[in-house]
Amino acid sequence: MLQGARQTVLNFPSAFLGGNRTQRIEFPFCCLIWRLQLPPLLLLGVTCHAVVGSLWRPSFQGNANLLHLSRNRSNPEQGYCERGARLVSSLDFWTLSSENLIAVLPTDPVKENYVRKVKNCVFSVAFPTPFQSRVRLVAVSKEVLEDILDLDVSVSETDDFIQLVSGGKIVFGSIPLAHRYGGHQFGIWADQLGDGRAHLIGIYMNRQGEKWELQLKGSGKTPYSRNGDGRAILRSSVREFLCSEALHYLGIPTSRAASLVVSDDVVWRDQFYNGNLAKERGAVVLRVAKSWFRIGSLEILTHYGELDLLRMLLDFIIQEYFPLVDVKEPNRYVDFFSIVVFETAQLIALWMSVGFAHGVCNTDNFSLLSITIDYGPFGFMEAYNPDFVPNTSDDERRYKIGNQANIGMFNLNKLLQAINPLLNPRQKQLATQILKEYPVLYYTRFRELFKAKLGLLGKSEGDDDLIAFLLHLMEKTEADFTMTFRQLSEITQSQLQELVISQEFWALKMISKHKLFPAWVSQYLSRLKSNISDSDSERRKRMTAVNPRYVLKNWMAESAVQKAERNDFSEVHLLQQVLRHPFQKHSAAERAGYSSPTPSWARDLRVSCSS
Repeated sequence: MLQGARQTVLNFPSAFLGGNRTQRIEFPFCCLIWRLQLPPLLLLGVTCHAVVGSLWRPSFQGNANLLHLSRNRSNPEQGYCERGARLVSSLDFWTLSSENLIAVLPTDPVKENYVRKVKNCVFSVAFPTPFQSRVRLVAVSKEVLEDILDLDVSVSETDDFIQLVSGGKIVFGSIPLAHRYGGHQFGIWADQLGDGRAHLIGIYMNRQGEKWELQLKGSGKTPYSRNGDGRAILRSSVREFLCSEALHYLGIPTSRAASLVVSDDVVWRDQFYNGNLAKERGAVVLRVAKSWFRIGSLEILTHYGELDLLRMLLDFIIQEYFPLVDVKEPNRYVDFFSIVVFETAQLIALWMSVGFAHGVCNTDNFSLLSITIDYGPFGFMEAYNPDFVPNTSDDERRYKIGNQANIGMFNLNKLLQAINPLLNPRQKQLATQILKEYPVLYYTRFRELFKAKLGLLGKSEGDDDLIAFLLHLMEKTEADFTMTFRQLSEITQSQLQELVISQEFWALKMISKHKLFPAWVSQYLSRLKSNISDSDSERRKRMTAVNPRYVLKNWMAESAVQKAERNDFSEVHLLQQVLRHPFQKHSAAERAGYSSPTPSWARDLRVSCSS
């Protein structure tokens, strides 16, 4: 429940519930809002134009060698077919540049790569540390290489590519950077953090005119490594590679993963922080995003009073990544904030709709572009439980899945505190009002997503209760979250009406054991009748398009990891293939049990911040 084990009682305005008065809700709605401990507020009518707009739009020395590549002259107006025909088949005709960043934003004047406190800059120049042993390519994303980076997938077979994506060589003309940022970790200010094991190796502009920032994760020490070794391991890298691509194909904004390589270099890790050090292998993921700036990018500047640099960075971010905001507008920082509030609410609602828990929602892990970044101890919820915590390092259960919306509010408040020194009194008032809109923005999107998951069209005053009722039954019976909604998408209305659920629909069969299941079915079927000009086949088609059959559950990732550690990457490749089409039934996935109940061996799997 919301406070320990006590009964949850929430009051909501009648306009929100669709009734004629304020109503007292005993159990179900707390499930619907996933324990969001904030008073629901009506939209305040703030005149900030970006709120309205956003509502309508869902000579340096280093230890790495230089890879001499020429500039790729591309035309962003080329059509897809022409672009596809001209994919680059050699890195000799492809290039990166850091100029867009370092021409505007100051870099650390200290060029040596040692751990230190860094001030008055946004980036430090830092070269990746090449592996000392053999490097092997584990996997690539054909779609990222071809659709984003204009590279024919055959390039991945070349030594130049392996050297590039493992940090062995740097593209000529680009200067690798490590980003300085701070953040609140588990609710406490952690001071300087920064890219401790990641290097931004350059920006690529593709033939569509899109700029993408390429970053190696696990590529060695930087000035921000603190006590770390700057490495990532195969275990965590497999998880990140697979999950970032999985979320993309689920329709959730995320960084992308282009490649995964593993070395024979030994990396020591204490997976559960219990003193049991073990040898693991170093790995690197090449990941791409439009930007890696996060809330902590601004927090660190405000914390140290670097306000001129704060203004410079924020203006740069607005001009580069927020086209709806006029960088010359006096209220631009309020406009920027309104968009981040709106899109953060949308992102977290999307996470919830597929049962995804990020695991470490610190401000340094929250993107200013509201995309999912920095995969660590994430987890897709299996048995429905609003208190699901994927991260065993989270002793206080701060980042349980049902608290993610609250954490979104906390993080946005920290963002507001970071930009406050740049606001006048009126702008501070406006920004505070905008932040107060966050609960309604989240509730609204949550409702839309779950109505779609149930195939509901139009509006009905009982929709909130219908959704909450189902979630309550799922919680009481510990039904599988993903497969409950998927099987509701596949079962016919007549089969459901009979109330005798076959084993084929095993998740629904679990719920059917609850004494209130017939009452929910009756309400659900009655509501479906109000879908104007709808047929049962259309309902099922609509629902299977939004309810995935496959998500990257921890046991699936663990199975792939265990094989990968024996140099068998077959399941990594299988999961890649399956998760690329999560809504389509896949024979190999069915044989692997990806839509079956969690196997007994995996019920006590644990994931930590070291994962």
